[in-house]
Amino acid sequence: MTDKKLIGVDLGGTTIKFAILTEKGEIQQKWSIETNILSDGQLIIPDIIDSINHHLDMYGMSADQFDGIGLGSPGTIDHEKGTIKGAYNLNWTNEVYPVRDIEKGTGLPVTIENDANVAALGERWQGAGNNAKDVVFVTLGTGVGGGIIANGQLLQGANGAAGEIGHVTVDPNGFMCTCGKKGCLETIASATGIVRVARDRASEYAGDSELKAMLDDGQDISAKDVFDLAKKDDDLALIVADYVCDSLGFVLGNIANTLNPKYVVIGGGVSAAGEFLLNKVDKAMRKNEFATIKDSTELRLASLGNGAGVIGAASLIKVG
Repeated sequence: MTDKKLIGVDLGGTTIKFAILTEKGEIQQKWSIETNILSDGQLIIPDIIDSINHHLDMYGMSADQFDGIGLGSPGTIDHEKGTIKGAYNLNWTNEVYPVRDIEKGTGLPVTIENDANVAALGERWQGAGNNAKDVVFVTLGTGVGGGIIANGQLLQGANGAAGEIGHVTVDPNGFMCTCGKKGCLETIASATGIVRVARDRASEYAGDSELKAMLDDGQDISAKDVFDLAKKDDDLALIVADYVCDSLGFVLGNIANTLNPKYVVIGGGVSAAGEFLLNKVDKAMRKNEFATIKDSTELRLASLGNGAGVIGAASLIKVG
């Protein structure tokens, strides 16, 4: 008897990624299509169905060779109804029914989950989480997202909003966040937040700094620019990097004190700053942990990159 396979789908605002995996999490085939958000996103689900059916036909495979499809998506997930709403980057303002529609279109059972949670599951299963039972994942991109796996189970919360690490308050008098609160971690440690911190600190900085000169010159800068200059000991860039990493370490230390995970994993575009970022955050995190947590919780960089989503989505079927 041949082991059945899994399909993982990672639905993003510009690209939909697909993969066929073994039950052990090994990717055998992968492909992607453009996300067509025209017509209020009404073409997205039919495109997913058509792409899966086309590729199964192309590979000479049939639905009975699969355990199911896992889908990671932005937006608010209703697990009981199998619906998604509020995925504004997909133009899904109204509720959509991916479970019902994709099951009907492919003949396979479908499980859905929030995209940040799916990335957490991927890193836990095949990445830096080392398949541990207790893993916290934080992704530093345009925003700050997160996912929490406790005792082998993804925490969803009463309204599906568990793991919103980006909206932990760091400074009650800090920057205004898009969520309506002030001083959220997202306003400091996201890619956009880092640039915001740099502009704020530059306005009161009078020393010698390449970063200061770039900002005074009206140049657009990125989070990568800040960390690249900090690695070269640019004074203002170091001030910004230290504040960002201290804030992130403060939050992660307190989350570690609450959950005592085996691993805390940092992913997303900002994590490309690598060991420089990791070492600074680790120092701040340990400063805010008590002894038992310091001895048992390890900070790591994510290892799967863009593959975390499809792998984590497939694991929804594996554990379902």
